[in-house]
Amino acid sequence: MIRRLAIIGVGLIGGSLARALRAAGAVGEIVGCGRGPANLERAVQLGVIDRYTHDVGEAVAGADMVFLAVPLGAMRATFAAMKGHLAADAVITDGGSAKFSVVEDCRAVFGEVLPNLVAGHPIAGTENSGVEAAFAELYQNRRIILTPTEGTSPEALARVRAMWQACGGEITLMSVAHHDEVLAATSHLPHMLAFGLVDTLARMKENDEIFRYAAGGFRDFTRIASSNPVMWRDVCVANRRALGEMMSHYLSEMQELAETIERGDGERLLEIFTRAKCARDRYIDGVLDSPE
Repeated sequence: MIRRLAIIGVGLIGGSLARALRAAGAVGEIVGCGRGPANLERAVQLGVIDRYTHDVGEAVAGADMVFLAVPLGAMRATFAAMKGHLAADAVITDGGSAKFSVVEDCRAVFGEVLPNLVAGHPIAGTENSGVEAAFAELYQNRRIILTPTEGTSPEALARVRAMWQACGGEITLMSVAHHDEVLAATSHLPHMLAFGLVDTLARMKENDEIFRYAAGGFRDFTRIASSNPVMWRDVCVANRRALGEMMSHYLSEMQELAETIERGDGERLLEIFTRAKCARDRYIDGVLDSPE
């Protein structure tokens, strides 16, 4: 049971955590913190949080669990704002899509990676944002990656694990570096492809006609380009090393594919497409056959 949960950033991710914990009866008081009064007032009206403040230090005071759902670019300032206000038993975790930057921001502010910090990443979300988009089932049967360091307190890890399990999440442990490499390939790169494609077409002279005749495949592929631009700017900067390597590899693959098409090498194209189809089918079969 979490006595008092402080959520810094009450949007889809933070709001859904609050809703899920309330539904599970696993939390007492929930304090929200953010800059937008309208969003926070709406969060109180919806019963997502009990009260709110715009001051991070005030929000975390007395909390035994602190969840950071701010953009990665705001993590360091958030750590700095809570310094000196944390309760002795407070555990800190987050929902950021890159983990190395979070750990280093904590080190920069506190002079060490706090033993009560359990950096985490729920693999869940939608293209919508704001507290009104939050719902209690967001984390049901979703993977929650936790990235403890060598100095992470076992008790803190156990408490964060229990919190996500109460939300219906399936916990996976990874190193910080491995997490950032995996997510660069499976999440960050696909978002870059979607953003890049839509931006390229939007800047073409005939873009009105192009978008008018876009079929369902285009809508499916580019859905994630409707995601929060600020969040994804910060993800790119925070995970630039791993994402840069993945993008370089992908650019090489695209160059080879372009040259194959230019040569009219149908056999090579068929080989590439067949290999991709088989890999995709295995992935889909694995997802459908899994307990999730």
